[in-house]
Amino acid sequence: MSGILAVIPARGGSKGIPRKNLATIAGEPLVVHSIRHAQGSRLIGRVVVSTDDPEIAAVATRAGAEVPFLRPKELAEDHVLDWPVFEHALSYLSEHEGYRPEIVVHLRPTVPYRRPEWIDAAIELLRSRGDADSVRSVSAVQQHPYRVFRIDASGFLDPLMKQEHPQPYLLRRQDLPPLYYYDCVIDVTRPSTVFDKRSMTGDRILPYLIDPDQVLDVDTPRDLEFARFVMESRKGSA
Repeated sequence: MSGILAVIPARGGSKGIPRKNLATIAGEPLVVHSIRHAQGSRLIGRVVVSTDDPEIAAVATRAGAEVPFLRPKELAEDHVLDWPVFEHALSYLSEHEGYRPEIVVHLRPTVPYRRPEWIDAAIELLRSRGDADSVRSVSAVQQHPYRVFRIDASGFLDPLMKQEHPQPYLLRRQDLPPLYYYDCVIDVTRPSTVFDKRSMTGDRILPYLIDPDQVLDVDTPRDLEFARFVMESRKGSA
């Protein structure tokens, strides 16, 4: 067991934004931003991009990441979850190089802004808790579930969280309980969680909190335009 491995899964296909992982934001392809974040970490020792796409592989290699394999096509379909992609990457490195990292960091290429010190803090959090399977970054919800409804069969609003409070939607903002959503910025997990629990998170997940105003995640064309605006603004004020 040695070192901290960052894996950036960046497949070539994308339905919402064609060739999304190569979309340019603030002068760099989206995938390159995550490579730079990993390179800025003081703890990450290797940066591997898992892709099925030769063009993404070439861009990643020029940016200084490793692309030791091209991901099999069956692991690059839009319905494929994270776990088999990471099992494949870790198994490949173990079988072909004898490399078995202590910890693996999942950095999604759809996040153009993350601070390297966040990554290191999340790694150190997992290292400090031997009883934890993983760490996931979360942010305080902005649309609180206590104010979320279903529409029932009769056409009436049905409060989603009525089991927690008889009229949850009437609570004042300051009385709403703190709740968090998974913001997709940083995942840190143990290889044993991937292999033994066949999961990216396991059962015991520690939270790493990030201010929601600092979170950018590109999923839609609107997200892309907003991320470009924010990143260009930050670049101009640097």
